[in-house]
Amino acid sequence: MKKYTLTLILCCFCLTLAAQDPLIFKEQMPNAVNFLPAPPDTASAAFQYDKSQYFWGLEQRKNPERRDIAISDAVWSVENTCIIFSEVLGIKITPENTPAIYKMLGVGVMTADQAGIIPKEHYMRTRPYIFFEEPTLVPEDEEELSHNGSYPSGHTILGWSAALLLTEVAPEMADKILAVGYRYGESRVIAGFHWQSDVNAGYLVASAAVARLHADKEFLQLMEAAKEEFEKLTK
Repeated sequence: MKKYTLTLILCCFCLTLAAQDPLIFKEQMPNAVNFLPAPPDTASAAFQYDKSQYFWGLEQRKNPERRDIAISDAVWSVENTCIIFSEVLGIKITPENTPAIYKMLGVGVMTADQAGIIPKEHYMRTRPYIFFEEPTLVPEDEEELSHNGSYPSGHTILGWSAALLLTEVAPEMADKILAVGYRYGESRVIAGFHWQSDVNAGYLVASAAVARLHADKEFLQLMEAAKEEFEKLTK
């Protein structure tokens, strides 16, 4: 019995690791430096909009419910993403309960994340909380993220890519799923970590990354398995 339990734990551990390994790395991903404009210049009208959205975000913090959501969305992990989208789907996305969906989503979002690395390193845009010298909603993240470029938003890439992938699994729930994915981006403005243009770029980079994923045969197999699993769970 003990041997069986240990084997099950090891299998779940290996599945969790496999579900977070990217299939395609940054060099093979669409390069946003080549297809998106650079972040707005500080003298531009676009940057004035970025600033106005920053102050919009400060106003949103006054709503306790929205503030709490922004803090929750700030946890960057496959596990937290699964918890958030589980609420929409009505099923728990875990390695034990939904191994195929969990693996597809984990591989998908970690691969999509690769598409944000090159533009972040290329532009190394200053984050709004540094520009304004004001605290964020998650102060413990400030030091680490001060060394990471703001454009495009990595959290937005995570949330929007997850939403696109799960929309394919459960197309009849598309509106609710996409609303949660869009919310991820808004949360980054509200939390003070990103400009609106970072978030907008994140949506586009995530879309390009998901399109690239669908050219990968291994990923398509993961997606088909996830669809079949969801269908069986919701019959």
